[in-house]
Amino acid sequence: MTTVYDVPAEILINSVAQKLKNDQKVAAPEWAKFAKTGAHKELAPDKADWWFVRCASILRRVYIDGPVGISRLRSFYGGRHRNGVKAVHFSKGSGSVAREALQQLEKAGFVKNQKTGRIISPAGQSLLDNTANEVKTELVKTNPDLAKY
Repeated sequence: MTTVYDVPAEILINSVAQKLKNDQKVAAPEWAKFAKTGAHKELAPDKADWWFVRCASILRRVYIDGPVGISRLRSFYGGRHRNGVKAVHFSKGSGSVAREALQQLEKAGFVKNQKTGRIISPAGQSLLDNTANEVKTELVKTNPDLAKY
C-alpha cells in the first residue's frame, strides 16, 4: 500500500489541491485574495489557487504530525522576518489561514477535532493514500526504475 511517505511531497500536495478544488469541498474565503500568509511576507501569494494548495499541505501535515494545533502549524509555515537593518528573527505564519483551513477540512470530513489537537479522519487518510498511489503509478510510468521502491 502506498502512503504519503512514499511519494514526493510537492507532487502529492498539488494533486490533492486539484482534487479539493474540483470536489468543491473547500472554498477560499473572501479575504484570501488580500491576505498575506504571515507577518514575515511582504505580499499576498501570487497563485490564484494558493488556498487549495495550503489546505492540501495542512492536510498532509495533520497526517504526518498526528494531533496538531494552530500554534504548531503557525510555526511550520513561519519564516525569516527581516526587520530592516536589525537582525533577522523567526516569525510565525498566519493563524487565521491555518484556523480557517482546518475548519473547512473538518467540515468536509477530512480532519477530526480532539482535545489534544486535530487528527486525520479515515476519509482524509483515504484521500491522501489514494492520491499517493495515483502519483506513484504516474511516476513509475515516467521512470520504470522507481517500481522497485
